[in-house]
Amino acid sequence: MANIAEEYMVNEQPGVSVQVGRAGSSAGFKKFIPGETDFSDASRKIKDKEVEQLKEVGMELGVDVYEFILAYDGLTMVINKENDWATEMTKDEIVNMYLASGNVSTWADIRAEWPAEEIAFYGPNENHGTYEFFYEKILDEQDMVGSASLQQEYSTLVDLVSNDKNAIAFFGFGYYVTNTDKLQAVKVDFGEGPVEPTLETIGTELPYAGFTRPVFTYLNVNYAKEEPQVLDFAKYVVSFDGAKRLAGDNGFAPLPDEMYAEYQAQLDALK
Repeated sequence: MANIAEEYMVNEQPGVSVQVGRAGSSAGFKKFIPGETDFSDASRKIKDKEVEQLKEVGMELGVDVYEFILAYDGLTMVINKENDWATEMTKDEIVNMYLASGNVSTWADIRAEWPAEEIAFYGPNENHGTYEFFYEKILDEQDMVGSASLQQEYSTLVDLVSNDKNAIAFFGFGYYVTNTDKLQAVKVDFGEGPVEPTLETIGTELPYAGFTRPVFTYLNVNYAKEEPQVLDFAKYVVSFDGAKRLAGDNGFAPLPDEMYAEYQAQLDALK
């Protein structure tokens, strides 16, 4: 969203200022629900309890709040550049190693021929939709390995993994592609051979579907009706010049054209 906002302010509406904060999906909703922000970007779908919180302040999802999928992201497992053994793993191996019940502490616990070295587990903390996607959808809400160190900043995760040969972490593909000089991505076998996360493989109907998730933005419709600049920016966000064009530049796979067209029509209908 930061890149979309920058493009909008530079090329579309130089006189309009769009402020973008970064705090994580859950933290974003805590500001959006009471009306402190016009939009709330999220790397996971709004939760039922958050929909109920909207109702408590007189807002209904689909009427007072619009949900837009902007693009697809690929959950990416990253390892140190010097790790030359865990470059390919099955989905089950990844899930099992991150589960408390998996009893995995060394690489040799995964495959006997791998080093008997302690694994340093990392990931984003509970403020991030990436964590929630991993915990809820990948781990099926089972307890995560107790030694996992969860961080607020993705830059911290990059530094930790890049400086530890035995480290592994998970985060969005966009953060990986901007740090390929420091990290390597694990190719994941979902049952038909190892798949590298790329813009060509990430998608709900593509080879990396097992670790693909949509990324969203939520719009306060009342603010869009009251403030022409909010509606204008919303239209730019879901336009071909917005999310469609800029998705790939930021490590996200764009949606089919017809989905952006539907969102445009939905916004055009606002009075």
